[in-house]
Amino acid sequence: MTDFPNPTAANPMIVFLETLETSLSRTVIGQPRVLRALTWALLAEGHVLLEGAPGLGKTLLAKSLAQLLGGSFKRVQCTSDLLPSDLTGVKVYRQATGAFELLPGPLFADVVLIDELNRTGPKTQSALLEAMEERTITIERDRYALKPDFFVIAAQNPHEFEGTYPLPESQLDRFLLKLEMGYPEANDEIRILKTYDQAGGGHRAPPLAPLERAILDRARAAMKAVEISEPVYQYIIEIANALRTEAAVSLGLSTRGAIALARVARAEAGISGRSFVTPDDIKAVANAVIPHRIVLKPEASLDGIGATRVVQEVLKRIAVPRPGA
Repeated sequence: MTDFPNPTAANPMIVFLETLETSLSRTVIGQPRVLRALTWALLAEGHVLLEGAPGLGKTLLAKSLAQLLGGSFKRVQCTSDLLPSDLTGVKVYRQATGAFELLPGPLFADVVLIDELNRTGPKTQSALLEAMEERTITIERDRYALKPDFFVIAAQNPHEFEGTYPLPESQLDRFLLKLEMGYPEANDEIRILKTYDQAGGGHRAPPLAPLERAILDRARAAMKAVEISEPVYQYIIEIANALRTEAAVSLGLSTRGAIALARVARAEAGISGRSFVTPDDIKAVANAVIPHRIVLKPEASLDGIGATRVVQEVLKRIAVPRPGA
């Protein structure tokens, strides 16, 4: 296993990262960590949960990404009275044809922004489970396939906000990544003010030209070729087992979570110019992949211990595989 001889030229994953960052930076100012993580998600074909206060550009980010991917975009504003059919769609009877016709809901788009997901109840949240995991929707016993590149960006408010419902563990586990979208740096915020100081703000941003589909296809093919050695697989399982037996944890990392850790680490290795995954790649993506999938015991939360801290302490304890092992 060797590095790519000329990473930028030979590695389609780096080409995709640079193309994505260059294009999105025309509308989304700052947030380089979020843009890199979105690259992980698109390469690994998983969904993203964004947490942050209102007004930080989550909708603009999702709309810009949909334009860049060349797909349809739908936005759902969640409320306490939102119904599952508001997401999936409904069947209506057409008297002219004597048959029922599907009126597809927003989940039939390529890129879907579910805004303030934790403001709607568990029943509606559960409508996303089949769509996110299997990329299908069942409506009145009929199953419908979603778009091949179906991609969900869900935004939630911090849990201490009023009128929010906690997301169930099964829902959280279906998000490949959870990202904290914080306030921009001062210089970036000045650029945002100069760019969007107008009626409509960021919603008046100029449209982005779709990137070549071949760029994403080549990057995904290259990611599949990134190797993970047996010791690194074992390292992932040791992390998972440690979290399952950690004193502060009541629900540990699932097998789906361990798979997600491996897939995102492949993406990080590739865009870092390597054809193989290292333990450092696992550590680099762990904070985005793991904390939202584990549940802490009440006493740990009362002591101010957060899931990210638990993950970092476990990573410090687990022996790192030696090179060439």
